[in-house]
Amino acid sequence: MVAFGGGHGLHATLSALRVLVDDLTVDDLTAIVTVADNGGSSGRLRGEFNVVPPGDLRMALAALCGSDTWGDTWARVLQHRFQGEGEMRGHVVGNLLIVGLWELLGDPVDALDWVGRLLGAKGRVLPMALAPMDIRAEVRGLVPGDPDALTTVRGQVEVATTEGVITSVELEPPDPPVSPVALGKVAEADWCFLGPGSWFSSVIPHVRVAALREALVATEARLVVVLNLEEQQGETGGFGPADHLAVLFEHAPALRVHTVLADAANLSDDQRAELRQVVDDAGARLVVDDVAADDGSPRHDPAKLAAAFARIIDGEAS
Repeated sequence: MVAFGGGHGLHATLSALRVLVDDLTVDDLTAIVTVADNGGSSGRLRGEFNVVPPGDLRMALAALCGSDTWGDTWARVLQHRFQGEGEMRGHVVGNLLIVGLWELLGDPVDALDWVGRLLGAKGRVLPMALAPMDIRAEVRGLVPGDPDALTTVRGQVEVATTEGVITSVELEPPDPPVSPVALGKVAEADWCFLGPGSWFSSVIPHVRVAALREALVATEARLVVVLNLEEQQGETGGFGPADHLAVLFEHAPALRVHTVLADAANLSDDQRAELRQVVDDAGARLVVDDVAADDGSPRHDPAKLAAAFARIIDGEAS
């Protein structure tokens, strides 16, 4: 299985798939992670060392840590953020470890495998591309007096927090180098999972990398798109579930989706009808299940997500 995304969304998906690994339902799990972050500890390390930002890679590795004392301890170490008032303030232990191994070994994929072995990770973590990149978005509504004018916004943080309406995203450079290992994993996969997460800055960038998009279109793997629970202020303000899926297809018209997974409690009757129309038009299957956390936050519950994934794989979901 191969999961695509970044940040907290991918962390939830990987935490769920790790349950299936523990249950021996999955024997080979790979995360392919967005690497366009330009803020925080990741952005500082990217600027200083000219490396792909390690933050989302670190979060993916933490999600794959084993559920024993060793794995739990290393997951907490990996996610620890330094306090204090000096230059180290805000840096994360896992980010420094990853960049240090990149410098020492000179191979980003090999270095991530070494971190995974240290953590007892239940799978591999690979970068979406092997070179730093930026996200460029065309945004409406930022020009006073001209709501239809388009403005170019650059940078993942800037795109994620824009006050306008995003119409499209591209990558700079437009065709970054991709690890052959990542492409091989997509080609060999039985199932691929895309989303949830920041739709324009963590999910859609995967299908804007030409080599990855072509691999996803060509693979025999069944692709599951996991929709967000609600709109995200800045990136997808005013978007319903059908809008999320529609803009994904606008950026990758040839993408073949097997299943679209949405949360039952966050889907009105009208939204369900709109979503089903988009799903039917794509020749996919709509699965509506209980996958939201019970604490009221707009996040997926890994245990519920694991159960939904198991039902989808077993063909029982409807």
